[in-house]
Amino acid sequence: MISSANFKVNLGLYVTEKRPDGFHNLETIFVPVDTVTDTLTIEPKSGTVEFKMTGGDFVVDAEKNLCVKAFRLLQQDFDLPGAVIHLEKNIPSGAGLGGGSSDAACVLRMTNELFELHFTDQELCNYAARLGSDVPFFIHNRPQYATGRGEILQDITLDLSQWTISVFKPDFSISTAEAYAHIHPISGRAHLHQLLGEPVEKWHTLFPNDFEAALFPLYPILAEMKAKFYELGAVYAALSGSGSALFAIAPHPINLEPFFKGKTL
Repeated sequence: MISSANFKVNLGLYVTEKRPDGFHNLETIFVPVDTVTDTLTIEPKSGTVEFKMTGGDFVVDAEKNLCVKAFRLLQQDFDLPGAVIHLEKNIPSGAGLGGGSSDAACVLRMTNELFELHFTDQELCNYAARLGSDVPFFIHNRPQYATGRGEILQDITLDLSQWTISVFKPDFSISTAEAYAHIHPISGRAHLHQLLGEPVEKWHTLFPNDFEAALFPLYPILAEMKAKFYELGAVYAALSGSGSALFAIAPHPINLEPFFKGKTL
């Protein structure tokens, strides 16, 4: 079985408080984007779980990979055989795009179908939440308002069909741990999903990403990239998640590759 895993961008991102369990509560709007996708193949196999990856920019420890963890999560509850999982990696890591989470959700969906487990999406989300905060979003894979650690989801009405989303990944990554080490939670702001009725042209004042204040002083070039997006016609531009990728909403595609080192997705 073959399937594709897309990535996401965050329309606004509030980090509201640090939780007793060490995680942070946040508020964001997840938007799926499929300009670049990872490709996953799963083949049943007796015995062990075998994991292969092509592409990507890091060395893989199979047992720590979310794809393997996702399969084993279902395998431990059901009498499943082993499998060969092949991941063709195109979504960059350390970019705030949720590529690894999307891969994990894809494996859950594929395993559910391949072995006829008959899980509902909500039941798959219960497993997904055990793998990572934004994995449940990729089970639904439609625009959603997220709270908690990112796993509490609410459907929203969001139509960006008249706009183009352009994404640029610079030639460096930012780990989640580094990003959160510099964050300062802020509470008491207007809820993001209540602002969606405002014109897109006003969103640049309404949907901040708190990680920009934390990371732009450390990586000034990110602020330059955001400014360039606006210079080239964006009506909204922001860091996605905890970075390092930025995205723009505009009437037309925007390519930052002539100006900065990195890759347009």
